[in-house]
Amino acid sequence: MPSHQHMAHLVPPLFEQGRLEDFTRSGRVVSHTMSPRDDTLAVYSSPLSIPQTSSAQGAFHSDDHPIYFASKEEAPRSERRVFITDTSVIFAATQNLIKVSREENVTLLQNDDAVRALGKLACDYVNFCKECCLYASQNISRADPLQYDAEHYRRLWTCFSLFAVLYLPEPGLEDAPIGDELMEWLNTHFIEPSTQEGDELSSQERPWEDPAFWPYLTRTCLRGLSKASTFFLKVLSKHPSAYLQGLAQELSPLLTNHPRLYQYSAERDFAVASRRWKDKVKTLRLELDRVPESERDDGFENWWDRFSDIVGILEGRGEIVKKVCMELGADWKEVCSVWGIFVDTRLRRQDLPEVVAQVIDEMPPDPTDREDMVHSSLFLGRPAQALSEAAQLDIWLAAHLADLMEPIELIDPEADDSELSLRQHYILSYAEYLRTDPALWRITVDYMYSCGSVGTGMADQVLMRVPLRLENHAAAGTSGEEAASIRAGHLAGVLKSVNETCFEYQREEIRRMICRIAAQTFIKEKEYGLAISYCTSAEDWAGLGRVVDLVLEEYIAQGPEQFARLVANIAPSLHALRTDAGTKIPAPGVFLHRLMFAVRFAEFHQRRASGDGQGAALDAVTMFRDDIAPKSWWAVLLCDALDLLRDGSMFFTSNDACLLIQKLEEIHLAVGQGAEDDFLPVLCRVTKRGKKHALQRLEVARLSLAKYYAKCGAIGVGGRPSGWIH
Repeated sequence: MPSHQHMAHLVPPLFEQGRLEDFTRSGRVVSHTMSPRDDTLAVYSSPLSIPQTSSAQGAFHSDDHPIYFASKEEAPRSERRVFITDTSVIFAATQNLIKVSREENVTLLQNDDAVRALGKLACDYVNFCKECCLYASQNISRADPLQYDAEHYRRLWTCFSLFAVLYLPEPGLEDAPIGDELMEWLNTHFIEPSTQEGDELSSQERPWEDPAFWPYLTRTCLRGLSKASTFFLKVLSKHPSAYLQGLAQELSPLLTNHPRLYQYSAERDFAVASRRWKDKVKTLRLELDRVPESERDDGFENWWDRFSDIVGILEGRGEIVKKVCMELGADWKEVCSVWGIFVDTRLRRQDLPEVVAQVIDEMPPDPTDREDMVHSSLFLGRPAQALSEAAQLDIWLAAHLADLMEPIELIDPEADDSELSLRQHYILSYAEYLRTDPALWRITVDYMYSCGSVGTGMADQVLMRVPLRLENHAAAGTSGEEAASIRAGHLAGVLKSVNETCFEYQREEIRRMICRIAAQTFIKEKEYGLAISYCTSAEDWAGLGRVVDLVLEEYIAQGPEQFARLVANIAPSLHALRTDAGTKIPAPGVFLHRLMFAVRFAEFHQRRASGDGQGAALDAVTMFRDDIAPKSWWAVLLCDALDLLRDGSMFFTSNDACLLIQKLEEIHLAVGQGAEDDFLPVLCRVTKRGKKHALQRLEVARLSLAKYYAKCGAIGVGGRPSGWIH
């Protein structure tokens, strides 16, 4: 690859030409950073750690230096994205076929149905290349310009179809002569002679006087185009030479009745017919040789030499085939294809490389033409070399050829020193190319996960960096419906796809990591119910504890109303944790109890705000009685609960009052013993006052409760008073 392809030119430049030394003295260097999300590179100037002279720094020390983003590959777009997406479906089907074969412990090559299916998948690749070539060749106006032209897809088409012809024959035909298939491939992809040439010649009254006549006729005979050949042989009935008229008349049925393998059910019948046909060609040669020397030229051309070349081709004379092809400007591919039709009609796949090697010694492939180099490597039976050439033509081609080559044992499945097999090397190279477009992450990981432990590790990293787009403002690429669905507790959009991918490839640890990432996003959005749900799904109990702490912090920072609103969506998560306790790994009790407290504390304030004092009182007492409230929150809960007594309401029974007084006494006793940091800091933060003020509030609470208890005894609320209060 030319060295200039490894260079990046920054526009505008970081410094002017000829000022490299000034830039160096400024204490700055050119730095770069690879993106962990895709295959892009950020290039920028950054300061060195060593101090430099202030005068030099002044010229370049500026914060307005731009950051340049570059990629060694252009991201797929337009028709290329469609091509990549459609062919990835075939790739997935191929992996499934190979997986089933392995599960059944059957070598793919030993299973005719599997080989036939693999050949069908190869044909699907060929057809997609063909369709994209035809689409790109249409002369229509397009909203988006083509990324690759029709010629590029034509090359992919010829290479993949040649691979299918040479290496994936129908089961039972592996050892059959290959000449007809090669000629069909040649006539499909390298059309000669052109229809225009035939039209021009057929419009002439004496076409044999045209210099293009004999080359055209010879080419149609070489290619087995008998209809075109017989048409122009019939035209020679008007030729002034009676000898040529007669010879043309005898040649025509020979071309029309040339035996071809596909016309026979048994190869033996084909061989017998070929021998008889060759005998007729010998007879034609004898008649041709009888033509007097003086009658062999018509004044425009030595027709006898031209006719003799055609007969020499039919006779199967290799030196004539090579000479004629060189004169016609044909290449080695045409010689090799013609060889199996005329020279060696029983040429088999395993014998083809030897013939090709002899031909390319005299007619070598074009080393500057990647397509031609892929063809020659495939013809020569060198699959590894074919992959190397294909990678330079298009990494897509190398990856998908390698994927089919390994199961049919054309390349070594064992890993080399890089811990990758040849197939894995090209598949991962293609996957790296796909990373230039982060939107293709799903296809990218499909390719990576098919490449052993190395590919699995790479795919895991891609999955963990997929933008989940969970922000409440519905970031670009996320619909409002998806965002609403996620917040209703349903998996949707990218997050759903990522989870499905993790499940498909059994990447449970990665799924949990992604759930942790999602939880962090929901925490930023203050969607605490969803955050708890995803912490639970990730079995991230420490994360669950942090979410509960943040929820309780909302009460401290924003007050009960905002706190109750934010916690409203947490209750379903708590219910799910309790329900799943028997079927999944249960959350540790400390986190579950803390979550229960946050939910019940929020419900307590919701009832207070709605005027349901009786329900709020029951919530407060239950939190103490069931030991749900953490000790650090006792003081806050007591103060909030006693606010229910301000209007003289009697929401607590005498037993309830006793319980609240007991909790107050425990706080005072602990504070007196020096444990005030266990009970007072939260109340101090809520009131935004010191510990002294907190203790004063608790004293007021004690007095209020004592009066309330006395009132309960006086009017008989809640039954017999407890006897321990003095």
